[in-house]
Amino acid sequence: MRRENSTLALMCLTVLALQALVAGINLAIPRLAASDLHPGPSDLVWIVDAYVLAFAGLLIPAGALGDRIGRKGVLLAGLALFGAANLISALAPTVAALQVGRALGGVAAALAQPATLALLLHATRPERRPHAIALWTACMGLGGMAGNLVAGTVLQWFDWPALFLVFVPVAALLVAGVALAVPRAPRHDTPVDPLGTLLLTGGLFALLHGIIEGPERGWTDPVVLASFAAGLLALAAFAGHSLRSGNPLLDIRIFTIASVRAGALGVGATFLALFGLFYVNAQYLQTVKGYSTLLTGLAIGPLALGMAVFSRRAVPLTQRYGPRPVIATGLAAIVAGLLLLSTADAGTPYPLYAAYLLLMAAGMGLCAPALTGGILAGLPAGSAGLGSGLNSAAREVGAALGVALIGTVLAEHHALRSPADLLAGLAVGYRVLAAVLAVAAVVVVGGWPARDREREPVAV
Repeated sequence: MRRENSTLALMCLTVLALQALVAGINLAIPRLAASDLHPGPSDLVWIVDAYVLAFAGLLIPAGALGDRIGRKGVLLAGLALFGAANLISALAPTVAALQVGRALGGVAAALAQPATLALLLHATRPERRPHAIALWTACMGLGGMAGNLVAGTVLQWFDWPALFLVFVPVAALLVAGVALAVPRAPRHDTPVDPLGTLLLTGGLFALLHGIIEGPERGWTDPVVLASFAAGLLALAAFAGHSLRSGNPLLDIRIFTIASVRAGALGVGATFLALFGLFYVNAQYLQTVKGYSTLLTGLAIGPLALGMAVFSRRAVPLTQRYGPRPVIATGLAAIVAGLLLLSTADAGTPYPLYAAYLLLMAAGMGLCAPALTGGILAGLPAGSAGLGSGLNSAAREVGAALGVALIGTVLAEHHALRSPADLLAGLAVGYRVLAAVLAVAAVVVVGGWPARDREREPVAV
């Protein structure tokens, strides 16, 4: 029992740290822009997104690697690299060096994150697994809030390198904790699929490159169109290879399983909304409301509170009513929260704004555990690392799409010119996110298995 609790705590702290750096970097952009590195607008985009690109593109292969060679070893390697990458970023003398450090951090996160859920499920008794999944998924979302809080606190008194230095001792402590307290999980000696890995990773990289560059270059720019074309061709080739191969990296036939298909779409759609919010929340609070960096980090607290409370309620509600109504309620709450946020302006009192955030958080806390459980329930035994990688990849791709989508809307409204232009862009941007999520919700809820209440939502 003691080792079980230690593993749960360490795995949740790990995903909290990995996700914190995805969101926290956004608060450092003004400091980076004014720094001695003299980055241009495109440089700043890639300082943020090099981490996301490597993270999302490598999650599925990294999950499969952990299943094959050992999840604990892959997790330790990822955490060690995470610490080294943040040290490189903090000491970077040039923009290029900082971007390399960020990319290495994304590789490290991709190695570590899938292994956390797989090791957690291995160490947890079957009757406690739904609760463990709920806490893990809550920490995935809470990481974004933690990143805003840590970044706001650090950047209030120190310059941008301090944000990266904070994570170096965190990584070292996590390495020590995992090495001493986390039990090893059995390996599953599946054959390597180098061609499938190359096609899937290359396809995701190309698609994400197009998504990231689209708001900057314009969606009809030849580079953006070429990235999308290359990504779609590579993924189509991967699909064909997966159907022909005897031991594919990811058998695409798992998407014929309703809970896997709907779960992946739901996870991606919810993180599209959440990270779209993260991207613009700081701009609203600092530019329109005049909050300091520290106060901005604290002001997102209702999201953390709501997710912590409602993720704990999600498990008994799902066991009582089944996943489908719980997911539907959660997605509806997120859509409603986005629509209410679109009405916020300079005169909106903070308690009312906090209530809008709390409504979104309640929706995330309710539906995230059931969506993750649906993905894991549909996979064969021995595929927990791969399932965690698929779940996390859906999150990161959704997050990248959310930032790109609302970033494009803000660019169309010239949101950086004045607070009034920013408010106009935010109103449209939040409604666009709400519309996309509403369409996805109809597909997810309509495609969820009607009777999925009693299935054990874990494949270890």
